Amino acid sequence: MSLQGDVCVVTGACGFLGERLVRLLLEEDKLTEIRMLDIHVRPQLIQCLEEIRGDTLVSVFEGDISDSELLRRACKGASLVFHTASLIDVTGKVLYSELHRVNVKGTQLLLETCVQENVVSFIYTSSIEVAGPNANGDPIINGDENTPYTCSLKFPYSKTKKEAEQVTLQAQGEVLQNGGRLATCALRPMYIYGEGCRFLLGHMGDGIRNGDMLYRTSRPEAQVNPVYVGNAALAHLQAARALRDPQRRAAIGGNFYYISDDTPPVSYSDFNHAVLSPLGFSIQEKPILPIPVLYLLCFLMEMLQILLCPFKRFTPPINRQLLTMLNTPFSFSYQRAQRDMGYAPRYSWEEARKRTMDWVASQLPKERERIKVK
Repeated sequence: MSLQGDVCVVTGACGFLGERLVRLLLEEDKLTEIRMLDIHVRPQLIQCLEEIRGDTLVSVFEGDISDSELLRRACKGASLVFHTASLIDVTGKVLYSELHRVNVKGTQLLLETCVQENVVSFIYTSSIEVAGPNANGDPIINGDENTPYTCSLKFPYSKTKKEAEQVTLQAQGEVLQNGGRLATCALRPMYIYGEGCRFLLGHMGDGIRNGDMLYRTSRPEAQVNPVYVGNAALAHLQAARALRDPQRRAAIGGNFYYISDDTPPVSYSDFNHAVLSPLGFSIQEKPILPIPVLYLLCFLMEMLQILLCPFKRFTPPINRQLLTMLNTPFSFSYQRAQRDMGYAPRYSWEEARKRTMDWVASQLPKERERIKVK
């Protein structure tokens, strides 16, 4: 079912996923208006979108997710919200209070605004990290939404994403100001890669500093299934279309869905190598130190972080949760998303890899020069 004629809001519209989603919406469905909400909207992006927007109005709402007046203006007259905005932090650089303000309080405020402004559909971009892995590193291989798993989240980013997801799903069926009902769902993408992925650039930069040798931080058998950004964006579009269909709306409302594609299961380190090896990068056969030793070092650095806290802000380059995530087999199927919302990956692994590799290749000279200057 098409979104033709709809007015939609995309938060985090200039982010890695948000921008790809905006472009997809302009290419696929003839919406009346797309409202881009972000802390900072790049003028160059708006110029690029002008070339493909057709008759769709593209509006800019620049500001903070905690600005209630901004949210009210952005949501007034809209029928659909894609909430992709969040603070992402895997190393602990961002204070918990700031993560909670943006990821949790921002989501709560946005949902309250949707109720006040009669927005009927809300799609939240969650994360695979809300599922785990747990501190024991218990694996999940090709799991689904019903796979039992015990996990007590301790890392601030994971905790705030999980809380925001719960807030979203609990809002399912809330009565709108006009008497209608709000429908919500949450999408849990795997690690998202593709053109614009800053994590890939970071790994490439580390490899350049190490003589074009990529560091190995994950065991080859710790396989995960990353998802290409084009397929992750498509899943959001399919969720929105499904929420317009009365039968599917009832099925997916209040539920979460894992979003993956046909990227072959691989460890995080070997995935980086698969994308960067055609550019001349090799990879370490083994981690610099055995994983248990690295885990102990992470613990010691975290203790040092606590001791230094009153005097200096110290962020360890890696922590126990991140090390566990990198070394735990953790993969999920997209079959339920396919069944309930009609999602099917558009881009094959071969095409996704080529698109990603071409983009990384275009960034390589600038990255080498940047590191050389430093």
